[in-house]
Amino acid sequence: MIEFTVVLLYLFSIFLISIVFKKFNENSSEIVRKIIHIGIGPLIPIAQLLKIDQNSALFFTGIISFLVLINYKYKIFPSIEDVERKSYGTLFYCISLFILITLFWDKDPYSLITGFFIMTFGDGLAGLIGKTFNSKSWIFFKQKKSLFGTITMLLTSFIVVSTLGYFQQNSFHLNYFTIAFIATLLEQFSVFGIDNFIVPISSALCFNFFITNL
Repeated sequence: MIEFTVVLLYLFSIFLISIVFKKFNENSSEIVRKIIHIGIGPLIPIAQLLKIDQNSALFFTGIISFLVLINYKYKIFPSIEDVERKSYGTLFYCISLFILITLFWDKDPYSLITGFFIMTFGDGLAGLIGKTFNSKSWIFFKQKKSLFGTITMLLTSFIVVSTLGYFQQNSFHLNYFTIAFIATLLEQFSVFGIDNFIVPISSALCFNFFITNL
């Protein structure tokens, strides 16, 4: 019970920060969404440290996914989906986490955290940097992508993979860059927020294949 209290308090603090930021920055819907997107990143290692079991983690993630689904219709928490484009990114975010927990919670937590961190920090920071600083941009499947955002995604993904890979095996591999490159390439496919599904799942599977089972 204490473990779930800690998790809920952490989630509450992230939403509180986003609400306060929104209050003082009314025209910052995308940034508010990214605050939530990035802020949830540490949740998995926190849950792992608290030794929450896999079934409980799946149950909790399932409830969150259900609430997100309801939110699409009733807008209980409008700031989550208050963006200028049609996106199901938050739902994909939850579904991908559910799958990652199913596959790797006990068997390979490093792969789980890698996939989740690349999604939360890599994709999240790429969105922020790309929208904050002007750089060369292009349209891919009707989605605008920028050079700075893409570079941020690549560098952040590489840092995540290298750090977790070194902690797991105490060595460095060229495969770290390969995984970061694949994640960055897949992040380009962001129509309807599908990158929140394909990026974490693919990154975790690649880490498991190229690093854990090397």
